[in-house]
Amino acid sequence: MFYPVYKSIDDYLDAPVNSNIVPPNAPYLASLLIARSWNLSGIVARQFEVETGDEQSDGLFLLNEVLAEKSYDLKLIPYWGRIEFNLSQGQERYYIPNLFQVETFTFNIDQVRFPTFTAGRKQYFGDGRVDNIQSLPFEWHLERTWGGCYFYVYYLPQQQYVAKITGKFALTNVLENTNLSTLYDLFYIRYLRYLLAETMAQEYDIDFAPNKIMKLRQIEQKLLYVSFPDIHMKKISFMNTNSPFNWAHVSISPAWNVS
Repeated sequence: MFYPVYKSIDDYLDAPVNSNIVPPNAPYLASLLIARSWNLSGIVARQFEVETGDEQSDGLFLLNEVLAEKSYDLKLIPYWGRIEFNLSQGQERYYIPNLFQVETFTFNIDQVRFPTFTAGRKQYFGDGRVDNIQSLPFEWHLERTWGGCYFYVYYLPQQQYVAKITGKFALTNVLENTNLSTLYDLFYIRYLRYLLAETMAQEYDIDFAPNKIMKLRQIEQKLLYVSFPDIHMKKISFMNTNSPFNWAHVSISPAWNVS
């Protein structure tokens, strides 16, 4: 029997239940994570105490602080996401919420995929250029901002193109009824539980148990190797005569040709 596959997670979740497939995680609400973190911290005793309303609201506040911290400590986020969006004619800057790191950016003209170069801040904003040229984009730059990033492209798109980004996305704000299991695997929720419990202990100025600290550090160490960045370097040559597809022959943009 062939194991069934799907085009996307959404297709999988929408499909009828199949007894041959391990079902997805049961709902794991943020409120449950908060309650279990209070127990793990030692502040609220399990089976003997129930968290108060203040502890619930404090727990949600601290959880969102922890999630916000992960948005800049990206090496401990093991998930790489991929999005598609439209580049608009003449538009240089795009706001992308919850995106904090980009590994690849390409765009398509029909079925042809075009690579691009990343540019540092000084290069992108400091090099001489003609600002209003509209053609095929060939470089991009990412700037962190509130709740996500500004994504810049140059040349300005001369028409609408389908852009594709591979990067790291992070939640920075959740509600008590947010179902975390639709976003994170159980192993990562467990990591958040230990991290939140340690944060709660620090907030209440009590010692977090040494064995729990050791476990948290072990989890963090393992997360580094779940899905690390691709550090291979690739040189793109647009004039390679050995390639059957020569970018210099495209002749659509000066950025992709030599005059």
